Amino acid sequence: MNEPTEISSDLTSSELNAALRAVLAAHIDDFSDLISCDRLSGGANQETYRIAIQTSGGAQRLLAMRRAAGGNAVQDEAIYVGLPTEARLFEIMREAAIPAPEVHHVLTSQDGLGDGFIMSWLSGETLGHKIVRAPEYEGIRPELAKQCGEILAKIHAIDLREKGLERRLSKTTPKELVATTWTRYKELDTPQPMIDYAGCWLEDNCPNQTRTSLVHNDFRNGNLMIDETGVIAVLDWEIAHIGDPMRDLGWLCTNSWRFGRSDLPVGGFGHYADLIAAYEAESGITINPIDIKFWEVFGSFWWAIGCLRMGQQYRDGPDRSVERPAISRRSSECQVDCVNLLAPGPVKLIEAQAEYCDNNLPPTSELLDSVAKFLLDDIAPVTDGRLAFLTKVASNSLQIIKREITLGHAAATQELVGLRALFKCDESLDALRWRLVIELRERKIPMDDRDLIEHLRSVTVNRLAIDQPKYSGLKTAIQ
Repeated sequence: MNEPTEISSDLTSSELNAALRAVLAAHIDDFSDLISCDRLSGGANQETYRIAIQTSGGAQRLLAMRRAAGGNAVQDEAIYVGLPTEARLFEIMREAAIPAPEVHHVLTSQDGLGDGFIMSWLSGETLGHKIVRAPEYEGIRPELAKQCGEILAKIHAIDLREKGLERRLSKTTPKELVATTWTRYKELDTPQPMIDYAGCWLEDNCPNQTRTSLVHNDFRNGNLMIDETGVIAVLDWEIAHIGDPMRDLGWLCTNSWRFGRSDLPVGGFGHYADLIAAYEAESGITINPIDIKFWEVFGSFWWAIGCLRMGQQYRDGPDRSVERPAISRRSSECQVDCVNLLAPGPVKLIEAQAEYCDNNLPPTSELLDSVAKFLLDDIAPVTDGRLAFLTKVASNSLQIIKREITLGHAAATQELVGLRALFKCDESLDALRWRLVIELRERKIPMDDRDLIEHLRSVTVNRLAIDQPKYSGLKTAIQ
């Protein structure tokens, strides 16, 4: 039997396999033996495993297990619905003819595997960059925006009381969601002025919500399973709530989930008009495009903060994966998307500075390049699954460090000059960042102040040039 690629630190490979074998024997009718259990890449908040079993008839069958990180149930019930509720949502989707996997068993404390559930395995693609580029999906891509509009209309039409969701899910208004998200950012105690600027704009532009519904809250390319016929499953219901249904449409259009295809705003595969027309035809409800823009801005604001929280979760545990601090540095992507939506305009990129090196020895950048190349060229090809994925993440993190060395000092100097000009004082960079953040929060500085907007744009775009220079939002910002 093959061992898993990686198992969380709470259980050894053999312990997980033994517990899983007992669960499968008790709840899968045709189970004969466990062949393999492999943890898949991705899933920053939850773990996903591919399980191969031998059936009583001698055939091989695939199942999937979704499990809390480290096996521990997420404690933050204000955000996460919990895996038992997520399993129930899959069942509700199937009842409503919305594509979803079949749930076979929700784990209990007696199972010894932690919080999670076992479901059917579906064969399809979930990697967003493949969905928007792979030739095998060329024929279906033009239809995906329409399919998403129809699916979302069906999700939003589900009877909350009949399905018992009013008792299981939290309810929130747009204003409450902005305030809660902003508070979570403030708790991180890090000054990110563009996040506060976006928070002020959202607070001032909250839509007048006229209806509430079930909201998936993470409906995007990457959480949809696709094959050559279209969407075959809507996945990852872990942060569903009851609220404004337009949240789902705006999130699907948020630039983070277009995977480089900024010309196709709906998931990187379609157009606003197709999404809206399909939703309206299925639901009979007219959509105001202004509401979609609001939720696009919120999507970038929300994910900018979500990325920062990954860094905090790395520090606090339980999952101290190399993936979490790397995701945290992607906050600058979302902040640039806020710039492009709220404060577009000309910006100049900082030029790299000469690197100091003593005695003509190989400079730090060469050392970083050599290690990154070793990880990509020598380690990644001989690993698979999650380990191969994390190897690439580690290599990318080294490249961020390299750019920090050549660009970081100049970027910080330019930011300091801008802040001192804005406030006409000579305080430190950290003190001035906090001053800007506080004055934005207290509305002491006008949102339309030209010097403020130019400063935010320059600082945010140049930060992204260090963190993720290949991100599509950078090209949009400087063109």
